[in-house]
Amino acid sequence: MIVKPGEKPDISERGRDKDGNSTSSDVRLFMQLLVFTGAGDDESFAAALMEAKIPGVLYRDTHDPEGLGLLTFSDNPDFFVTELRELLNQKPFSGAALEPEFTMFGRTYAIGHESDLHEWLIEKPKRTALNPEWPWAIWYPLRRHGSFAKLEYQDQRRILGEHGAMGHAFGRADYAHDIRLACYGLDKNDNDFVIGLTGKDLYPLSATIQAMRSTQQTSEYIESLGPFFIGKAVWQSAV
Repeated sequence: MIVKPGEKPDISERGRDKDGNSTSSDVRLFMQLLVFTGAGDDESFAAALMEAKIPGVLYRDTHDPEGLGLLTFSDNPDFFVTELRELLNQKPFSGAALEPEFTMFGRTYAIGHESDLHEWLIEKPKRTALNPEWPWAIWYPLRRHGSFAKLEYQDQRRILGEHGAMGHAFGRADYAHDIRLACYGLDKNDNDFVIGLTGKDLYPLSATIQAMRSTQQTSEYIESLGPFFIGKAVWQSAV
């Protein structure tokens, strides 16, 4: 974002319609992953989520036999400090221990060429997270090296294009489907993005991340990745 002196910053999400005209939106989806240990039986947690009508996904943590991951989302950030907070301070959630090092929080964003901003920013991330055919998930934060921001715009586009083309190839093959969130100023460790990969099986998600290591963005311009949360959905709200 380039802001000229005396100019009001434009913080809207930008896209283009089918005729190439610029479009904009000020609506975004906020998504949060919370991870708990000492949870034990997951059925009571799913029941509490259903009773409270909380949208999201409950995962079993592959790294912790008593661990659960909870993904929730809303286009109103007040949700996380009102409805969700109230639920988390009641049993069974209040009886489990939060693992804050795995907490991830971010917002959807547009690159600038999306033809339907509402679909891209709101509906597609929900469907990706809630698809019962894609129960496996890997979630992780990342931080780009500051040198990436200093590159010329065309160089940035080329590097991101290579990375994106590989991601699209894995998506077309139904190996992995991604949710990309910006978390500037929203992450306690000052990460830039939160990435969620979902799919039918776990191995293709791992293979996707392995393949991405060869792209110029990951090999040269990623400063840090992780920690990684790996889980399988045991409950999903309706799409």
